Amino acid sequence: MKYGIVAFPSKKLQDLANTYRKRYDPHYAKITPHMTLKDSFDATEEDIQSIVKQLDDIAANHAPLSIHASRISSFFPTTNAIYFRIEPTQQLQAFHRVIEEKIPFGDSKHVFVPHITIAQKMTDSEHDDIFGQLRMTGVDEKDSIDRIHLLYQLEDGSWTTYETFRLTGAE
Repeated sequence: MKYGIVAFPSKKLQDLANTYRKRYDPHYAKITPHMTLKDSFDATEEDIQSIVKQLDDIAANHAPLSIHASRISSFFPTTNAIYFRIEPTQQLQAFHRVIEEKIPFGDSKHVFVPHITIAQKMTDSEHDDIFGQLRMTGVDEKDSIDRIHLLYQLEDGSWTTYETFRLTGAE
């Protein structure tokens, strides 16, 4: 089964992302706006028990994540995805490193770029047009995330929560 680890921002930031995702993201109905902490990976039921224990430990040792969605950016030319760029703070980078070290499943497909996708799977011309418009709109939202989530993928391609972990540490 496919799993992933994400952080969901506040309802306010999700609602803002969804104003764009409704129109520009074909995955809109499959997953809530999120920041990916670990790309999707395959794991067995036994693996998941160990991963849950690791995530419990990680959450107990880390404070809520402070994030700042500072601008609208794009992964072009790699992909035509447009996203809210989350400032890559030391806290976020360290948190991501711990997850990668403690949960050695799957390969990191990309360098960790904290973000919330708002548009994807567009043609080059759609991307250029939409990116130009959205960049002028901009974004400047600060948020605190106090939970991370282990998700699993259903047969229809949508994602649902397997377990939630509350960030209660002091780091």
